[in-house]
Amino acid sequence: NRKRAGVVEKLAHQAESWMHHRVAAHSGGGATLELGAGTLNHLQYEDPGVAYDIVEPFVELFSANPLQQRIRRIYSRLAEIPLEPTYSRIISIAVLEHMTELPYELARSALLLETGGVFQAGIPSEGGALWWLGWRCTTGLGYWLRNHLDYGVVMRHEHVNSANEIIALLRHLFAEMRVVRFPLPGQHFSLYAYIEARSPNRQICRQLLSQSPETRR
Repeated sequence: NRKRAGVVEKLAHQAESWMHHRVAAHSGGGATLELGAGTLNHLQYEDPGVAYDIVEPFVELFSANPLQQRIRRIYSRLAEIPLEPTYSRIISIAVLEHMTELPYELARSALLLETGGVFQAGIPSEGGALWWLGWRCTTGLGYWLRNHLDYGVVMRHEHVNSANEIIALLRHLFAEMRVVRFPLPGQHFSLYAYIEARSPNRQICRQLLSQSPETRR
């Protein structure tokens, strides 16, 4: 759907752009790390003068994109980044709902933030009524028209974290957090949510990270 070839894909992109604009409102200043940069579809919204690193294991998604020239460092895994305060912003757009090791990834992200840094995320309102109806009538419809298959099967495998689970976990890891929803407040009346979290509890993050699968190995 990133190519926006059809009407339903364009509608989905227009709604999704709200998350990009929200996150990019803080563009500028210190170094930024984007989790799950994918096709680099967010980079166009960011200040070109910012030191910009990404985590993205699928190089094929961005290898032909000229925006790649703006990236300072590319990591395939978050664990490759030395665990010390490095970034003034860590951002993600439509990524957290896919992460199968979300608690550990968020704890590590929090520890990579400088003092005064901010964690920003745009996520779908997974688990809400309007979100369910929205993807059924846009990406789900487009998928069925192309393939005559139920996109709901894909969604159940892809979206392993609900919006409420993501928000609850971030509230546990950060002392300050705010959530803005689009187009209306409330889980069941929104398509997307923007999360802004500050002041990580580093002790809790370290404790959680010590229990991560990688640490145990």
